[in-house]
Amino acid sequence: MSTANVTASRRTAGPAADRRRVTQGRVMRSEWIKLWSLRSTVYTLVAAAGTTIGAGVLLCAFMTAQSALPGAPHQALFDPAGASLRGVSLAQLAIGVLGVLLVTAEYSTGMIRATLSAVPRRLPVLWAKAGVFTVVAATLMIAASFTAFLGGQAVLGARGTTLAADGVARAVAGAGLYLTIVGLLGVGLGFILRNTAGAIAALFGLLLVLPTLGEVLPGDWGRRVVPYLPSNAGQVVMSVRPAPGELAPWTGFAVFCGYAAVTIAVAAVLLKRRDA
Repeated sequence: MSTANVTASRRTAGPAADRRRVTQGRVMRSEWIKLWSLRSTVYTLVAAAGTTIGAGVLLCAFMTAQSALPGAPHQALFDPAGASLRGVSLAQLAIGVLGVLLVTAEYSTGMIRATLSAVPRRLPVLWAKAGVFTVVAATLMIAASFTAFLGGQAVLGARGTTLAADGVARAVAGAGLYLTIVGLLGVGLGFILRNTAGAIAALFGLLLVLPTLGEVLPGDWGRRVVPYLPSNAGQVVMSVRPAPGELAPWTGFAVFCGYAAVTIAVAAVLLKRRDA
């Protein structure tokens, strides 16, 4: 074959080869399509947002009714922003499950083998799943947090507060960020355990059981360890007035992000080393 023919052949094959090349952007696009092709994604996101908004507004309505009764307790310690964000405690269950299912659903069906065959370097799959989930969850959960706050304050009326009050805007935005990191923890645990039930149990053990066990630690151990446990550290960003002994709001959130970062790092190592 002449030099001219080789050059012509390369020119012809160049665009086709480029179209087949695996890039991070194309992997993210495929994960975006896979995420929205599942009905469970929509149901779970609606459940998380609905719980955040509905539970917060209902609790504010209940508190408004109670405060109108004769003999109601003094309202000096009442936190109107915290009341409207109370649904986050329930919403974390739904968003955590979504993070786990984003990964373990592929392992349960065997689709992960096709995914890793298409992306043999493997780590782009992890970055793509984590990136797509973070964008979707942060957008919806922050929007749900602000909606819950505005709805709750409308119900509370004169007893409510505003976003301009000290620490309130940070608390409301922090609620959405906290839920996003909970889901990201679920993504990491999904890659580590590769089993839906096991990953969900591990996630809620970290978030719900570990703080309870921390409270029974003896002496100074409890006071020193409990503020650094995952959910205790993460939820302080939602407190307008953190309690004595708690971490500062953004310090606590940074500690919580550290748990998620370690989980994702372990997931990356295991994804590279283990068979699909």
